[in-house]
Parts: sequence; C-alpha cells; structure tokens
Amino acid sequence: MKCLVVIAHPLRESLCHAMAAKAVASLEATGHEVQIEDLYRKEFPAALTGAERASYYGQRYESSAVQDEIDRLLWAEGLVLCFPTWWFGFPAILKGWFDRAWAPGVAYDHASDLGPIKPRLHGLRHALVITSLGAPWWVDRIVMRQPVKRILKTAILGTCAPSCRLAILSIYKSERLDGAQVERFSARVEEALGRWR
Repeated sequence: MKCLVVIAHPLRESLCHAMAAKAVASLEATGHEVQIEDLYRKEFPAALTGAERASYYGQRYESSAVQDEIDRLLWAEGLVLCFPTWWFGFPAILKGWFDRAWAPGVAYDHASDLGPIKPRLHGLRHALVITSLGAPWWVDRIVMRQPVKRILKTAILGTCAPSCRLAILSIYKSERLDGAQVERFSARVEEALGRWR
C-alpha cells in the first residue's frame, strides 16, 4: 500500500518520533511504500488562512499553500498519525493539518443544502493512531471517554473516509516509562502494521 506517516511532535528525540521511525521501518519491511509528513520539521503553519476559509463554500478551495500536503493525503491508502495527546486533544499543528488539508473538494464535498457532507477519501483504507499521554489510562477512557478517538472515528474519518479501518495505540503515563514498557509498545506498533494488506 501507499502509506503516509504524519508526525506531530516538536522534539526529534521524543517517543513519538521513535514510534514513527518504528512504523516506517515496519511498513517498509513488509513492502509498503512510505512518505513522511513531519509537520514540525517542515514548520507547517497551523492557522487556516483567510483565503482558505473564504473559499470553503466557494467553487474551489484555495489550496495553493497546502497543495503538497493535499497531494500526499490523496495519494495515501494507509495513514499513520504519531502525536502526543495534549489536553486530551491534538497538538495545534496537527489540528491545523486537518483544518487546512482535509478541506472541501479534497476530503469531502458540501451538500448542496448544507446538510451532511459527502466523503471523498474513498482510497484511504487503514489508519493507525500512535499517541502518548501523560495521564493514566482510566482518565482518558473513563473520565474523558477517549475524545481523540471519538473525533477521529466519527467527525474526521467517519465523514471523510467511512470505509477506513481505524486502530488506536495509546501509551499512558508517558513521562514515567521504562525501557521494557517502550519495547512492548513498539512491538504493538509493529504487530498492528503487520496486519495491513
């Protein structure tokens, strides 16, 4: 498959970057073609521009500033997102990537009556989220009810790529991990990507 690995962490030595490297190695080892979108390294501007927003309901989305990101998104059949969960949400730079690249005419079409949007990412077959959280598992799952998973599954992939299979690997208490815990999580990443066909 054609696989896009999106990394959204500012520190190169972070666990997110290590897991992204593991994902890339696992995908390439099983014969997949991989492109990497390292949002911090390329200094991706997160803010939706005035021209982009003004064109949201126009004839054509003003995509010139993000056309490279859009091309990689449309190319992908598999999507790996590697990011820290901060305040139980996406880092701003990743939210900006969704705002600017998952745009009308790209990821979806507006309905003529402004009703439910119509999906366009029919070629996106698999998505794996690899995320780290400082909180324990029960805060994310029981107290907060997994907001990142709900947004991705329902609001983003559910509306733009409804046939895409989503899996989420979350590692909790990420500031206090030992080497064995990281190795076990790394093995889970490899196992999850090994099922992609």
